[in-house]
Amino acid sequence: MQVTRIIAIRHGETDWNVDKRIQGQLDIRLNDVGLWQATRVAQALGDEVVDALYASDLLRAWQTAQAIAEVTGCPPSPHVGLRERGFGQFEGLTYAEIEASWPDMSRQWRQREPLWAPPGGESLVALRERVLATVSGLAAQHIGGQIIVVAHGGVMDMLYRLATGQGLQAPRAWELGNAAINRLLWTPDGLTLVGWADTSHLDQAVRDESIS
Repeated sequence: MQVTRIIAIRHGETDWNVDKRIQGQLDIRLNDVGLWQATRVAQALGDEVVDALYASDLLRAWQTAQAIAEVTGCPPSPHVGLRERGFGQFEGLTYAEIEASWPDMSRQWRQREPLWAPPGGESLVALRERVLATVSGLAAQHIGGQIIVVAHGGVMDMLYRLATGQGLQAPRAWELGNAAINRLLWTPDGLTLVGWADTSHLDQAVRDESIS
């Protein structure tokens, strides 16, 4: 059977994550917590057999991928198809600022209207098609192997929806944690979920530090 194993990782934390500020396709670097998370997830993946490591070219994902590359020995390859959803006019603003300035657009955004897009940004339908085409194209190059994909919250959300059959407007009831380990299988028929939102490598680190 034509199967590719996928380990999907969301980038580590940024200051904009903490501030609830929309990053979109702006190039924001990891903060100190994010760099620590990147190191921890890299260590957790150290024993994995990896055929290829792909990452969004945006700095927060690229920094996370570089940490993984140092441990796995697999050099990262950048791919623009793994970028976060383009939020256009919303990028750089907090949720509260968006609500205050454009209440109607904020409502459409929060209601997850599939064909709606922020001015200059992407709709959910466009994002889903981009993520599916990108990940399918990468996975098809490594049949029988395993790849790591480092991307963003919006990309992780689409991977979960694609693998579980959740619609674009279904309320999100799954975690999209920074530096969480998510596992999927790809075949020409689509994606299947294996494991989601494993953050044990981060939890264990907190316990270890509290004991030492």
